[in-house]
Amino acid sequence: MKKLLCTLAAALTLGSAFAWPDKPVTLVVPFPPGGSTDLIARTLIPKLQDKLGGTFIVDNKAGATGTIGAGAVARAPADGHTLLVSSLGPFVIAPHLLTKVPYDALKDFDYLTVAVQAPNVLVVPASSAHKSLADVIAFQKANPNKMTFASSGNGSSDHLTAELFWLQTHTSGIHVPYRGGGPVMTDLLGAQVDASFMNINTAMPQIQAGKLKALAITSAKRSPLLPNVQTLEEAGIKDANVYSWQAIAAPRGLPADIKAKLNAAIVAGLNDPQIKPKLLELGFEIVGNTPEQFAAFQAAEFARWKNLIAARNIKAD
Repeated sequence: MKKLLCTLAAALTLGSAFAWPDKPVTLVVPFPPGGSTDLIARTLIPKLQDKLGGTFIVDNKAGATGTIGAGAVARAPADGHTLLVSSLGPFVIAPHLLTKVPYDALKDFDYLTVAVQAPNVLVVPASSAHKSLADVIAFQKANPNKMTFASSGNGSSDHLTAELFWLQTHTSGIHVPYRGGGPVMTDLLGAQVDASFMNINTAMPQIQAGKLKALAITSAKRSPLLPNVQTLEEAGIKDANVYSWQAIAAPRGLPADIKAKLNAAIVAGLNDPQIKPKLLELGFEIVGNTPEQFAAFQAAEFARWKNLIAARNIKAD
């Protein structure tokens, strides 16, 4: 009888795993609708539903630089019905900036995949006297703490890129934080600030319109969208490659079979011929790595930004 009960229990466990998803799967985006992270989540949903069945929905749970939504996922049941779709901030930046976050970024998640990444571009207004990266570096060396660099907020990717740029070039500028990317663009186009390390997705329309000049890019190699714009590395600036990235994770303890199914479906969706070209046109680079690769990448990025934030004494406010 005991053996029969064990067999039945095992069969029920397998049956429940096989039936997943047996209720809606919520993709928690810890930011408001309309941004890059929200775009990636909503782009993937139809493909996930096609490949895995069931219903997938987005829940925009914004606040506290993304940590409220991330914390909610960390506390959710690890049954594959709640996932986190987030940019790098809650994963590797906010834990070093905020006094307390409601999760442990290294221990509370099962990492599924880094979906996409996109470099930042050093841009200046079309009217700027600076025509090249060399002009910017020369000006800063001759005029310490004179050139203003706008960002979408303290600790944002564009802010940290500027700090890394100053560190690696032994120069200094003035950081001007805004509340989001919209005001940055407005003042940059109006030449109220001198420059910004803006995400390529945000900058491209204004670069193409001739309203911003792109002087350098933070990718490891030149972007096909900006083939004439040199990388920082080409200019001799080492260890300054920076990508903003969007990734997908689950609460720690996700069953192995569900993890494998989710990873395979997400990677297939990203590389779908209906989706991939559109993402590439927007400036995203498809990553779609394995859970093991994402975990290693997460640990490296966590340490990298922790060290920079400490070295530059960067504060949240």
